[in-house]
Amino acid sequence: MTTAAATRTDPDIQRDVLDELAWDPQAQPNEIGVSVADGVVTLTGRVDSYARKWAAQRCAHRVRGVRAVADDIEVRLPGLDGQDDSDLALAAVRALEWDSFVPAERLDVTVSAGWLMLRGEVEFGYQRRTAEQELRRLRGVRGVTNLVEVVPPTAPSAEQTALDLRRALRRRTGTEAVTVELAGDTVVLGGTVRSWWERDEAERVAWSAPGVRAVDDRLVVTG
Repeated sequence: MTTAAATRTDPDIQRDVLDELAWDPQAQPNEIGVSVADGVVTLTGRVDSYARKWAAQRCAHRVRGVRAVADDIEVRLPGLDGQDDSDLALAAVRALEWDSFVPAERLDVTVSAGWLMLRGEVEFGYQRRTAEQELRRLRGVRGVTNLVEVVPPTAPSAEQTALDLRRALRRRTGTEAVTVELAGDTVVLGGTVRSWWERDEAERVAWSAPGVRAVDDRLVVTG
């Protein structure tokens, strides 16, 4: 869940989310409904690819005043000209191999009825996240389950990792208003940022820390 300052009315947010969906070419064409209650956006309807479903989520999160997004969009694939799970599996393997930031040789992909199961081990959380993003974009994907484990070469010190993260956040965002806590292999980001760009940058910093498997973003956008 991503939080933001609730300074706008629900009708204002609904209008802007609809406008953002219409503006973003990655989310079009679509049949998406938008409802808003207390700053929480619910997306419904259907799209023709998992990539468009993902794009719609990002559109909603970009709108000022959105506190959280509930995604109930259904993926209904058009005719795929004979493409089956074996074709999709081959495309998935090639996509991972072509990304120089993903250790494809350490990952396995299983495909069933258009749903991809990703397993294996990586050293950094950003590699786990990048691998999933590559698969989301493929034509014919209905969904992705990411079971990749993050296994750093040496066990990092939680205290040192938190200190390094705070320093990196100050370098990237120029603010000390972001708090960092570690709960096992999860980074919890709190405090405030001035823009969605700063929020996204804080997440990127957190994903780059050694041993991080998940990021719990509780940042409030005040701008």
